[in-house]
Amino acid sequence: MPKVGADFSFYSSSVDETQALGFKLGRALKPLDIACLAGNLGAGKTAFVQGAARGAGFKGDVMSPSFGLVRLYRTPKLNLYHMDLFRISDQETGEIGLEDSFGDPKGASLIEWAGAARIYLPSDRLEILFEYKKGGRQISFCALGPKSLRLLEAL
Repeated sequence: MPKVGADFSFYSSSVDETQALGFKLGRALKPLDIACLAGNLGAGKTAFVQGAARGAGFKGDVMSPSFGLVRLYRTPKLNLYHMDLFRISDQETGEIGLEDSFGDPKGASLIEWAGAARIYLPSDRLEILFEYKKGGRQISFCALGPKSLRLLEAL
């Protein structure tokens, strides 16, 4: 069994594989879980979130919230907040209401470009890095606490 701070890596050769991995995470998500997604543009973060939303039970369209900053996908299981902080500086982060989503007792958050929110993030979170590799993507996970360790174990 992995320890807190444990790592896990997965190689994805297609969007379908990335979404399937996200689906597994989505099935395991519980209220107050937070996962931070990092990686270059086009590295697979939104495809992963699409799978996670499906795994959490969301039936509608899942798109990047790049211009709206946050999309909320409501399911019977939880409120899934999908954030994209690409256009936000760390000086602006306190003005966009992150605490509302982090404090939602029925909410879980998946945050793309979470670096801008670093000071607001709980210490127990799942960090996910998407990197281009030959013919696909390397997706690396790091659990930073017991709740995120439960998510890592579900993968």
